[in-house]
Amino acid sequence: MATLTLGTDATTTLTAVNFTKTLLPADVATINRGIRDDKIGVAGSHPIISGDSFSVQGLLYVPNRGLLQILPGDYIGIDADGWPILVSASSIGFGSSSWTHS
Repeated sequence: MATLTLGTDATTTLTAVNFTKTLLPADVATINRGIRDDKIGVAGSHPIISGDSFSVQGLLYVPNRGLLQILPGDYIGIDADGWPILVSASSIGFGSSSWTHS
């Protein structure tokens, strides 16, 4: 087995927020409405996870996988199929980072 490369089809197709403890409720709700359960249904029609999968307290629930601690400056994104993606502030902040945000 060998390692692979991983990327997205387009650079800015993820819906994302830059995490701070003062995020607007509407931004938190946008991410929550987008997180879906990838183990139920078929791609493109997975059900939305009920409750608070993402919270301003710094927690991100990844469906069927568990809980992640989010730190200030981290980016939380969701892809078109509802999969949550966490990128650390350190990773996205490096000048040579392959991450793009706007």
